[in-house]
Amino acid sequence: MRIYEASIAYNIVQLGEVETLDEPGKVASYLRDALDRTPCQETFWVICLDRKNKPIGRTMVSLGTLGSTLVHPREVFKIAILASAAAIVVAHNHPSGDPAPSAADVRVTRTLREAAQIIDIALLDHVIVGTPDEDPTRLGHYSFRDAGVL
Repeated sequence: MRIYEASIAYNIVQLGEVETLDEPGKVASYLRDALDRTPCQETFWVICLDRKNKPIGRTMVSLGTLGSTLVHPREVFKIAILASAAAIVVAHNHPSGDPAPSAADVRVTRTLREAAQIIDIALLDHVIVGTPDEDPTRLGHYSFRDAGVL
């Protein structure tokens, strides 16, 4: 049997002034460089926030395929707890460019919302990042908060 010690590692992704992530467009911009590393695969990210909704870290919790990625509340909130986050925003990309949510995206968001209430870490938004060219609204992202789901 193996017994593991858990730890958290910090790698600087940004220096200087940090912008409050209070709008879905800011979330999409904040993750753009990370999402560009795997443009042909869905990736699911957790952005941990302080009490003023400024990012204190971001972590990819799932790397999927062209059309899907698996995510579970356990992995999402493990990161938030280890980072001592006051709140989180979750986000993932749609390689097709169309940020419209799938039925699976809606289910995951509702499950994460329920888990957030139990754990008492605020889930502020779930943002799906696409491209303005493929988005019928031309925003290039979809926000579950703006849609009234969160």
